[in-house]
Amino acid sequence: MQVLESAEDYLERILILSEKLEKVREIDIVNDMGFSKPSVSIAMKKLKDNGYIVIENGALTLTPQGYAIAEKIYERHKILTKGFVLLGVDEETAAKDACKIEHDLSDETFAKIKEQVEKHG
Repeated sequence: MQVLESAEDYLERILILSEKLEKVREIDIVNDMGFSKPSVSIAMKKLKDNGYIVIENGALTLTPQGYAIAEKIYERHKILTKGFVLLGVDEETAAKDACKIEHDLSDETFAKIKEQVEKHG
């Protein structure tokens, strides 16, 4: 199933926030991503309806399917950022550029980049 880039971004953000916070709520995503509350609410409803998250007592939790997507995107983000930094790009620019391409790389290309980053990093 094709997952939209925006859905991947939200799932990744829930994963990142869950590492920092005891409970992730919609307002945490609003504050972290800078989106409006209505936009985040609509997105969370779609993620819930598609089986990627569970919402209980206001807390957002990734389902196994949502976690798998979030983990894949977050790994790509970290590896690409590290690779760009190894090339001499400053960390802030590297992270922004990683965000732009983490969704679009083929698995084959990402695997080769990861191999090189791990070899030289």
